[in-house]
Amino acid sequence: MSAPSPHGASPHGLATLRIDRLGHRGDGIADTPDGPVFVPLALAGERVEVERQGERARLVSIVEASPERVDPFCRHVGVCGGCAFQHWQAEPYRAWKRSLVVEALARVGIETDVAPLVDAHGEGRRRATFHARGTGGSAPKGLDTLAVGFAGWRSHAVVAIDACPILAPSLAGALPAAWALAQALAPVAKPLDIQVTATETGLDVDVRGSGPLKPRSIAALAALAEAHKLARLTRHGELVLQREPPLLTMGRARVPLPPGSFLQATTAGEATLAALVAEATKGARHIADLFSGVGTFGLRLAERARVAAYESSAPAVEALNKAVRGVSGLKPVTGEARDLFRRPLLPLELKAFDAVVFDPPRQGAEAQSVQLAASKVPLVVGVSCDPVTFARDAALLIEGGYRLEHVTPVDQFRYSAHVELVGVFRR
Repeated sequence: MSAPSPHGASPHGLATLRIDRLGHRGDGIADTPDGPVFVPLALAGERVEVERQGERARLVSIVEASPERVDPFCRHVGVCGGCAFQHWQAEPYRAWKRSLVVEALARVGIETDVAPLVDAHGEGRRRATFHARGTGGSAPKGLDTLAVGFAGWRSHAVVAIDACPILAPSLAGALPAAWALAQALAPVAKPLDIQVTATETGLDVDVRGSGPLKPRSIAALAALAEAHKLARLTRHGELVLQREPPLLTMGRARVPLPPGSFLQATTAGEATLAALVAEATKGARHIADLFSGVGTFGLRLAERARVAAYESSAPAVEALNKAVRGVSGLKPVTGEARDLFRRPLLPLELKAFDAVVFDPPRQGAEAQSVQLAASKVPLVVGVSCDPVTFARDAALLIEGGYRLEHVTPVDQFRYSAHVELVGVFRR
């Protein structure tokens, strides 16, 4: 009698699967005769019972657990889509996350020194976007018909939460404020996104999705901002109430944040990435800071080098320039609003710099990398939140004559499949 298959699987319905490996998004993958099946929250080597729908499946129970499995510490795991790995021991998780970088580079034929993963979770995430959605009924009226929280696992449905253990203590008042704002706006019956950032002067909140509001609704929001002691409340970037200007210190400068501005997810993550960039550019005298944001790297680098910062967001550039005017002791810093996807710096413009730092969004910096590859800049430092697009851009630089000396992966999105990295290129 032959041994039973490890995959008692049918294309739909209940099935028992053996998990063979993990995918790049963190799903367990069972390689079945009719193709791979993706099982969130399952670990390699486990036998699991799942509810299967084609190539995707929902974990129902664990028949044989991996010795690397641990108990999650949040009651929302498996429902909330925020964390993928609270059930996995730290060391294998860290090795797997580093492997995402190694494998992305290998797929485009790049071999280089990849350092151990640097943990940069610190106290937790200092910014979060909460979603608020009505759950039914003709008009949302209260907690029974309103959900405020994060998106569900592989779903647009909102999981209502009243606490999140991976948020920094500085965001302690964020959820109560988000619930209060969502309840005040419930009569408009529209899906809301409430972005909250912890700053040195208090919580900075931007609400999006409400559409035009009547003056009495704006007044109600302002009263809530006062009651929850928010530093600032904006709606679609427009000011509702400001009690204090939202400020963050970057190097010696204090930066006034534009509404809804991009920041590294954790304070420790920002400090780690900035330190790696500073070390890599040691000795450079004139640095181009591309996709500069509000000056995360440029303001620190200006303590010892001239910096030209380029960023598509005009409010971010304005904030950087204002921060420079408010501090003494920096080398000259210029900030320019420029869309580097459509108008990358050309080799002739790059001649002025002995180092370039670029930190693009998730889609990478393909157009700018083409121009860098054609330039003579001796040093390029790439910061990325996506190993795949970084590898694509790195291949362009290498084809143009650069050598990728080393890469350092950084984990500020602990318990997720997201990984940051810093790569150093030299001619």
